[in-house]
Amino acid sequence: MASTTETTNADTSNTQTTAANVTAKVSGYITGLKDNVSSGVNYGVERARSIATEVSQDIQKQATNSNVNSPLPSDFLSTVQKAAKILSSFTDPEKAEGGLDNVIPKDVIVNAKGLAIFTAIKAGFFWSGRVGSGLVVAKLPDGSWSSPSLINIGGVGFGAQLGADVTDFVIVLNTEDAVKAFCRGENITLGGNLSVSAGPVGFGHEYSGSLYEGAALFSYSKSKGLFAGVSVEGTIIIERKDANKTFYDKEISAEEILSGKCDRPSSTTGVLYETIKKAEERETKATQ
Repeated sequence: MASTTETTNADTSNTQTTAANVTAKVSGYITGLKDNVSSGVNYGVERARSIATEVSQDIQKQATNSNVNSPLPSDFLSTVQKAAKILSSFTDPEKAEGGLDNVIPKDVIVNAKGLAIFTAIKAGFFWSGRVGSGLVVAKLPDGSWSSPSLINIGGVGFGAQLGADVTDFVIVLNTEDAVKAFCRGENITLGGNLSVSAGPVGFGHEYSGSLYEGAALFSYSKSKGLFAGVSVEGTIIIERKDANKTFYDKEISAEEILSGKCDRPSSTTGVLYETIKKAEERETKATQ
């Protein structure tokens, strides 16, 4: 019988191989797209649509059959389940890769004013693009959490980019202004007015209020299951108005959702709040 360590190593290896296959496919498609666009604008547009469809199908298929979270927009329930899985991988010492030193501290979650949780894929060849999807929730005055508002991720960069990668993110909103930015119904660019800092890590650590001074957002990222330290500056957050309308069965703004002006659909989103509660109520000392 294989040992637990051998099984864990095998699972990690399979996950990394699958992620590598997905990202290699995306990188190849983007390179092909650049070549086709240079041959003719009209043909390039049509080819772009074809490539987008192929990429979506490949990513969704491989993500479904592995531990790689899909960055593609999906239905409300799937998005909530993905967010709960991602948050758990960052906060549950039993699920976090790399041991107790690689978990988001309890104090960070307890003091959070909100959480944005998403998966993004970044790919490029001398330029880079980032797309993804997820959700945001806010802490209400009574200490409970709001209903989720679904979001899409976008962004374009330049520089010596080669290849692609799928990354899970947890962005901790530390200030009321950060929450308000997500409530405005406008595209939000992380960085700039919303300062982003790499969040502290470590199980059982306690932090003073000075840690949060000047840090509107704490960023945590994992690529292929391991902490990656990927920058989110320049990432664009886009409200999924149509998806929110479909789920809540009415026209509803992010401000209404995140300020608690709509009932929380607990039967659908319970797994997310259970994960947040567990992260808030963790023991501060590791068991011996």
